[in-house]
Amino acid sequence: MIPIAQALADITDRLKRAGIEAPRREARLLLAFALGTNAAGLLARDTVDPQLYATPLARRAAREPLAYITGHKEFWGLDFLTSPATLIPRPDSETLVEAVLESGLAPRSVLDLGTGTGCLLLATLHEYKAAFGVGVDLNPNAAALARQNARRLGLGSRAAFLADNWASALNHSFELVLANPPYIESTNIPGLMAEVAGYEPALALDGGIDGLTAYAAIIADLPRILAPGGIAVLELGLGQAKSVMELARKAGFGCSLRRDLSGTERAIMLRFCK
Repeated sequence: MIPIAQALADITDRLKRAGIEAPRREARLLLAFALGTNAAGLLARDTVDPQLYATPLARRAAREPLAYITGHKEFWGLDFLTSPATLIPRPDSETLVEAVLESGLAPRSVLDLGTGTGCLLLATLHEYKAAFGVGVDLNPNAAALARQNARRLGLGSRAAFLADNWASALNHSFELVLANPPYIESTNIPGLMAEVAGYEPALALDGGIDGLTAYAAIIADLPRILAPGGIAVLELGLGQAKSVMELARKAGFGCSLRRDLSGTERAIMLRFCK
């Protein structure tokens, strides 16, 4: 057994040497997870057996994302289960939920394409109590995880999930369409952060040669799946706003952009042109 303070110092040092950006913060989170407690619970402990955190520490030092190790990630103030079948929810994606809230729309039907953990859909349903949503993901394991998250968050009766290629299996329209599509250019994926390139699913990252393959497919189908008066809100990759706007305008949509907290153009909102 060693003192908690020493354990935190040792974990921090190991993570720092591994290139982790916030080693002290992650050390606390990792140790709390290993002990089955939270940050407050650490204060109540005097000593710890290093064997209890050896395995999760080795995994994080190998640059496996912390959210895959703990199996949880917060999004929009909600706790989501995570797995390597899905991308890890990111704060930047909350920009899409913010855009919907500021749109003036009160959707009763929501479609989330490439739902992953279900974070976008379920955060939106959390805000719009009268809405029902459908989440679609090509990976059946992702759809199953999103369904589990819906049940855990008390939204199971207001959401359905299926595995399919975008909206090809659906034959009705929705007032709100959400999507965080794969938008990384194929050749750029190996150069991403080790946590992303080495662990997050390539299927959810690879946007094709120009990063626009998924956008083209979704926008081409919007006239069929977006109800009159509805909106579609899509997440954007860095520097993609102009190209996606061009695709949307050619398809007959009006566009507006929303920036995330770092100032990046992160979400594009599409409406039918009158």
